Amino acid sequence: MRGKTIGDQELALLQYIAEQDDASVGEVAAGFGEERGLARSTVLTMMERLRGKAYLQRQQVEGVYRYSATGEQDSVVQGAVASFVEKTLQGSVSPFVAFMSHKAEVSDSELAELEALVAQLQSRKREG
Repeated sequence: MRGKTIGDQELALLQYIAEQDDASVGEVAAGFGEERGLARSTVLTMMERLRGKAYLQRQQVEGVYRYSATGEQDSVVQGAVASFVEKTLQGSVSPFVAFMSHKAEVSDSELAELEALVAQLQSRKREG
């Protein structure tokens, strides 16, 4: 990770743009900003902040800037999760696991991912 912090709203915006492959400010303002009550100018400011942090890049196409993720979304998400665990959960993942055990909407694929992660952790612990 680059060491630059990213807020929840910025992370959601980055994920939205990554899902679109690329998008103009107007497209993001309409598709992302309107449902959140964000003005076009606010969306532009957030996008430029993300570009300044090197999470977004822009390219002019037919007179319009198109923004796209720089490809390090996974490291951004990992950093956000690590920050959440450290700051909110005081470094313990147990409250998160307890929350997940009560969540009724865990899909089969999510459950399989969690099981694979637990197996990976157990393997590392045995090796270390």
